[in-house]
Amino acid sequence: MPPRAKAKKEEVEESDVSMSDAPVSGQKAVSTDDDESMKDDAAVEDQGGDEFDEDEEEEEEEDDIQRVRILPGSTPTAASFEFLDEGHTLGNALRWIIMKNPDVEFCAYAIPHPAEAKMNIRIQTFEGTAVEALEKGLRDLQDLADVVTEKFKTAKEEFADRMTS
Repeated sequence: MPPRAKAKKEEVEESDVSMSDAPVSGQKAVSTDDDESMKDDAAVEDQGGDEFDEDEEEEEEEDDIQRVRILPGSTPTAASFEFLDEGHTLGNALRWIIMKNPDVEFCAYAIPHPAEAKMNIRIQTFEGTAVEALEKGLRDLQDLADVVTEKFKTAKEEFADRMTS
């Protein structure tokens, strides 16, 4: 091995850090010990006999987290919003429906980095505030989704009826 490569290899080996000395991650800790999770489940069952539902607990935790915030530098008529745990699905649909509002001058969304679960949306208005435009867009998108869901259920039931007869 050339002396230069050998020196680099020695530098890397010297800079290696043991797992106990590594910096703490910002991620939530996950228990991999089955005995601990069994103890937790047994404790929950002993308290009231109810089955432990992790999904409900996660939903409650998510409700406590603010998922939308106004980014710095915003004004009442031009604001940028950051949505956590959202992507192109909500971004494109929300942009489309907000642009249908005649009071909106500009609306666009961006995913700052594909490795982060964040979506930013920028809204500029002629009339009213950007927050009002966002709220109206979310309501309109929910109404549209409700109509699509109802039509889908109706078509599914009609198809099931045709198949059984």
